[in-house]
Amino acid sequence: MFYILLLLTAGAIVALDQITKALVVASIPLGGYVEAIPGLFHLTHIHNTGAAFSMLEGGRTFFLILTAVFLIGVVYCVVKKVFSRPYLWIFAVLAGGAIGNLIDRVVNGYVVDMIALDFMNFAVFNVADIFVTGGAVVLVVYALLIDQSGKKKEKSE
Repeated sequence: MFYILLLLTAGAIVALDQITKALVVASIPLGGYVEAIPGLFHLTHIHNTGAAFSMLEGGRTFFLILTAVFLIGVVYCVVKKVFSRPYLWIFAVLAGGAIGNLIDRVVNGYVVDMIALDFMNFAVFNVADIFVTGGAVVLVVYALLIDQSGKKKEKSE
């Protein structure tokens, strides 16, 4: 049951990402924007062939390979039970975001981005990016500050 919940979590993230992208594509012309919460953020419609801030623009093949390697690694870790359950939840969140952007890259050759912050100069991003970034932050915080298993092993040696 636990593994089904992981799959459902990743699937829900993919669905949320793809639905929001489809709504933006259907309702905002490319390059257009709609005010959401003035002073906080607006929705826009752009195509991004790179990563955040369009870094590595045009690197579709690189991102396809990187995502495939990551997803294969996640499946391996789940099957071989390499990590404890908290890590698997984090990996499910990361995988959901990665798959959301992977679908765009495979189908369109670019990722649809739509969330633009008004209060700071930041990259336009999408729902998948929120889960990839948030998942990465949680992974680092959990591994460094919460998971004490590595420290306990060191003390006993």
